[in-house]
Amino acid sequence: MGDRKEPLVRVRSLRKSFGGVVAVEDLSFDLLQGEILGLIGPNGAGKTTVVNMITGFTKPDAGEVLLQETILTGLPPHRIAELGVTRTFQVVRPYPTLRAYKNLIVPLWSPRARQFASTRGGDRNAVALDLLEEVGFERDAYVPYKPASALPLGYLKRLELARCLALRPEVIICDEVFSGLSMSEIASMLPLIDRLRRKGVTLLMIEHRLRELFSVADRVVVMEFGVKIAEGIPDEVMRDEKVRRAYLGEEIAL
Repeated sequence: MGDRKEPLVRVRSLRKSFGGVVAVEDLSFDLLQGEILGLIGPNGAGKTTVVNMITGFTKPDAGEVLLQETILTGLPPHRIAELGVTRTFQVVRPYPTLRAYKNLIVPLWSPRARQFASTRGGDRNAVALDLLEEVGFERDAYVPYKPASALPLGYLKRLELARCLALRPEVIICDEVFSGLSMSEIASMLPLIDRLRRKGVTLLMIEHRLRELFSVADRVVVMEFGVKIAEGIPDEVMRDEKVRRAYLGEEIAL
């Protein structure tokens, strides 16, 4: 990959209101091929609404999202995932009664995953176990065979990432993947995030744990009350007076 990175996802003039409350106003930014971009801001800034609009769970009032030249706006979530834009959820959503590895069978049966099936063999159980191992499950332990409801939060967060990886994504949007984890769990997740980037996955990370985010992010976009107030490399952005005022009273974990 050369020094010049091209936009993979383009967010253009997104707007969304709920009743009389404007959640996102005229938001634009690019997610560049192969980068990790952080989307940050105080509680209520509109970050999850942005993710929901990008991934088809919420329809914007105005604006559009493009994956290269393909317009994503107006497509349902499953079509956007099939095009290669996947996401995790802030509140994890496993199939609780299924064993951990069986949680991957549904995405592995998707048309997008089946395009790549021949490269990893036809045994979807084996592929599911490979994916869990890739995100940090111990293959020879019993953990992949436990019901998802029996897994601690750290493993559930990894399971969310594995379900994204099952679709061979171009983009993974991580909605607070560090939230609720201990420092040791976060420390073990950071190399995984870096490995995903080195595998060619582009990541958009919505995160409150700024110290950990900044250790992996190339750039950050900062929102306040639905509006972008800053964009750039992390150190420069956090020196911006508007950003520091936005976080006044919030924990800035730097």
